[in-house]
Amino acid sequence: MFPAVLALAALLGAQAWPSGAGAPTGVLERLPDMATARAAHTATTLADGRVLVVGGFEAASAGPAAEFFEPGRGRFTAAPAMRVPRHSHTATRLADGRVLVAGGYGEGSRTLAAAELFDPRTGLFTAIEPMKTARANHVAVALADGRVLLVGGLGEGWTYLADAELFDPATRTFTRVGPMTVAREGHAAARLADGRVIVVGGHQGPRRQLTLHDSAEIFDPATRTFSRTGRMTVRRHKHDAVLLPDGRVLVTGGSDERDGDGAYASAEFFTPATGAFTRGPEMRRARYKHLGTSVLLADGRVLIAGGAVAAELFDPQAGAFFEVPGSGVRLPGLFSAAAALPDGRVLVSGGYGHGQAPAVSAWIHRPQR
Repeated sequence: MFPAVLALAALLGAQAWPSGAGAPTGVLERLPDMATARAAHTATTLADGRVLVVGGFEAASAGPAAEFFEPGRGRFTAAPAMRVPRHSHTATRLADGRVLVAGGYGEGSRTLAAAELFDPRTGLFTAIEPMKTARANHVAVALADGRVLLVGGLGEGWTYLADAELFDPATRTFTRVGPMTVAREGHAAARLADGRVIVVGGHQGPRRQLTLHDSAEIFDPATRTFSRTGRMTVRRHKHDAVLLPDGRVLVTGGSDERDGDGAYASAEFFTPATGAFTRGPEMRRARYKHLGTSVLLADGRVLIAGGAVAAELFDPQAGAFFEVPGSGVRLPGLFSAAAALPDGRVLVSGGYGHGQAPAVSAWIHRPQR
């Protein structure tokens, strides 16, 4: 997908807009509600354009409920239940269109090794062999060869994980790789243009003994090992990372040891050619707990949809962030989910925070043409 996005961005280069306040951002529009209130859930775009919304929590419980968002109808419809209730899991679309759902917390906040596959052709979830390590709050990245890398997170007994594993869709099995050079939870990851994966930041240790990371490391699929790279400009966790069309990685937000009270508006860039991080422009709002809600648009801009009461766009041409307006929109923001639609719009769903419990609400970002 990266070359296609890069080519499209180049074609659109002649349409560059000025860096002033009038730069177009599109708009957020409210959708009909989901059937289930959700936070720490996932939203995965299927090959047919629907979005599979899976799991999440309401209060302290995990739910098996799943539903589809149908872009053509602009509404949510029922989907089969997962085999295992879960939240704080990962859901990754595979090359053949199936979706790998792995790990997370189950009933009673039990950390899960359980994994399952959703097949859009049958409309069913099927249990597969479990991961090698039970994990939640981990990250999962689809590799260029179709395998999926699952990294770090929180294990059984509140253990902070440095280990990682690969899922092979051909055999439906998991294999240990790595480990990372340090245990990480609350970290972020992105696949680089050359197929390697960068893992950035995070923390280890409970709140009273919290150690925040400014370190980053790169996973090489050829050697199945991790190696250190440059350090971020600040220590951060509960942030997000996304690959830009020019090959850099944009890292946004997160927080310090104070969690929400220390949320960042800062951003930075990782340049693979130099292995270095450099400071970026400030966002319009401090945001955290927005992993997976930074969506690369077809024109090369990035929608930052989670972590705050409002969304914003990063424009690489202007080198600045611009807030996205919406009539009466006040996003829950924390642990929401976002998914790019085939027509260029973006679905934003659920979340909690800013005075709101896990939400049934959902929105569409409609880009300006």
